[in-house]
Amino acid sequence: MDLDERIKLIAGVGEEVVTMPELKKLLEEKKNPIAYDGFEPSGLAHLPFGVYRPLLLNDLIKAGIKFKIWLADWFAWINNKMEGDLEKIRQVGEYFIEVWKAAGVPTDKVEFLWASEAMDSIEYWSRVVKIAKNTTVARATRALTIMGRREGEMKEVAQYFYPMMQVADIFHLEADITQLGLDQRRANILAREVGPKLGWWKPVVISHHMLMNLEGAVEPEGFDEEAGFDVQISSKMSKSKPESSIFVHDDIDQIRNKVMAAFCPPKVADGNPLLDYAKEIVFRGFDCVTVERKSKFGGDIDFLNHEELTKAYVSGDLHPLDLKNTMITYLDKMVEPVRTHFEKKKSAREMLELVKSYQITR
Repeated sequence: MDLDERIKLIAGVGEEVVTMPELKKLLEEKKNPIAYDGFEPSGLAHLPFGVYRPLLLNDLIKAGIKFKIWLADWFAWINNKMEGDLEKIRQVGEYFIEVWKAAGVPTDKVEFLWASEAMDSIEYWSRVVKIAKNTTVARATRALTIMGRREGEMKEVAQYFYPMMQVADIFHLEADITQLGLDQRRANILAREVGPKLGWWKPVVISHHMLMNLEGAVEPEGFDEEAGFDVQISSKMSKSKPESSIFVHDDIDQIRNKVMAAFCPPKVADGNPLLDYAKEIVFRGFDCVTVERKSKFGGDIDFLNHEELTKAYVSGDLHPLDLKNTMITYLDKMVEPVRTHFEKKKSAREMLELVKSYQITR
């Protein structure tokens, strides 16, 4: 794969790349740059985690990126996930790894690392303090939204450590690229600012899209992003809101019921979650999407890309019911490998039942 193809593949993963010239320079200088993403072990796997993320990971791996997955158990503890029980958090992290394996993430090409294993490192905490010394209280407060919380929800001093630790992670993991969601943008941009001041490097930030919840776009609440991504972040699909999410363990009837109830007004693309899934998930997994219709409604029609599908929908050539039925079919196909893995493998099934038994805390 030549340089231009690698850049195109990597850039295709991101909603925003900061910056493209830096990405090109990095790929010219390093054959296998390191990228990372971090995950708080918290709750059941939904579409963004169990389907979308593996698709993006596979594209990055094809482009020669060495990827590190940071299981952020201490971060989940600070954020009071799983009732702040570190043992439960660790067990959910093991479940996360099992989901990624079932989704086809090549475990021989991805490195899984636990944040707790870095917590005894004096060097790690030295980085945290140095970053904090170069960050104002106001800036740290604004960065707290990376936890999925607003300023008024903060009750513990430990929560102010979170963004400083997340920036430290980048340098601890020797990451050339931060490849996280747009909701983590503030920590990544902070890393670009403080890194050079502290004699480190300026990571390339590739922020991926936030899949929309089934209820559609919502007004921004406390996520006033400078780049205008506030609506997308506020509208993201969240594991803590099961009624507006699709999970990798949902069966076809559950998927059907959720999709049929989804926001999907005729001829409207903006804020339409089903068109969002078509673009970000379905057309990444399938070269062609077939809408099955009775002959009296125009018969079956094939779409080769999301632009064609969206154009047909906005023009009225594609009815909302046809879009919904099509998304039900393809989303079911995409979660099926993970769902089946947890149904058939005894140890995975027991792992799932354990996670289900826990009290999920936001």
